[in-house]
Amino acid sequence: MNKPKVLHIVGDKKIGGVRSCLHTSIASRELNQWDFLVLPMTEAPSVVKTWKPDLIVIHYACTWSQLPQLLAYSQTSKILIHEHNYSEGFTQTVPSRKRFELLLKLSYGVSNQVVAVSQAQGQWMLEKQLVSPQKLTVIQQCPLLDNFLTVTPKLIDRPLILGAYGRFCVQKGFDVLLQAIKLIPDVPIQLYIGGEGPDESELKQLAQGLDNVKFVGRIDDVPAFLQTCDVVVIPSRWEPWGNVFREAKAAAKPVIASQVDGLVEQMTDCGLLVPPDNPEKLAQAIASLITLPQTQLETWGKNGRESVKDAWKEYLSKWKTLLSEITYLDGRNQEKKLVEISK
Repeated sequence: MNKPKVLHIVGDKKIGGVRSCLHTSIASRELNQWDFLVLPMTEAPSVVKTWKPDLIVIHYACTWSQLPQLLAYSQTSKILIHEHNYSEGFTQTVPSRKRFELLLKLSYGVSNQVVAVSQAQGQWMLEKQLVSPQKLTVIQQCPLLDNFLTVTPKLIDRPLILGAYGRFCVQKGFDVLLQAIKLIPDVPIQLYIGGEGPDESELKQLAQGLDNVKFVGRIDDVPAFLQTCDVVVIPSRWEPWGNVFREAKAAAKPVIASQVDGLVEQMTDCGLLVPPDNPEKLAQAIASLITLPQTQLETWGKNGRESVKDAWKEYLSKWKTLLSEITYLDGRNQEKKLVEISK
């Protein structure tokens, strides 16, 4: 029996959190009963015609310009939209929420299944009636955490080492973090910021005069970076999920995170939540860490690690179940119907 063919279509060839999770999961033993192919959206249309996948998984952001292609895909294959991009927090950035919600209703309507990456994102979809409950599955995003779970605890000393990393763009809120650091010049902290992106020059300009801030560039070994940190800060303005949170918890690091979208449900007594886009509240939260006993930070770190120790296994299990339902079980049901008709 031939394996069902699953085509994953991503926005581009750049390696990021989404692609990292994707490539690791499809190479796992748990998902070896499918044939997978990963392509950027520019190359996918021609391959679909020749490879004829049973299922197409859409990872790129749904747009009006991509809707006709989505319709074309639906004529030959089942469609699953894996929604990494949009969330309730994101809607604050759109000029017309009604038009944006219409786009999502049409896109999700074309699909056979929609996967939300967090409970918060899924709840937003249902409350706004963007997708029918029958089509929606929530699978909390998870990278492979083995190397993070082996990060050894370090002695927490002063200055307190804060770590922040990700793409330098408006969404991630690193400008908010730098503004917060400016508000607490006498607090004994050191901030390491890792990453790259379109806002890099603006962020470095904003950091001028902050001797306790260091840009460390692109981080290729994230566990090693986290080994040097005492606390991880995630100041995002919106975040459908946030793999950084899971990585920080696996590394047993306390977390200060924005109270938005998927970040909220990841706060399992392992740190502090602060309002998004609020340098004053973020500065207060950072300063409060200095007054806490070391045992509190250690407890937060242990709580976080404990909460994610089985996350990767659970992530693969949920994907295996969903893919089986779409490709294998649907096929068996169809065969059963054909047999019944023939009788």
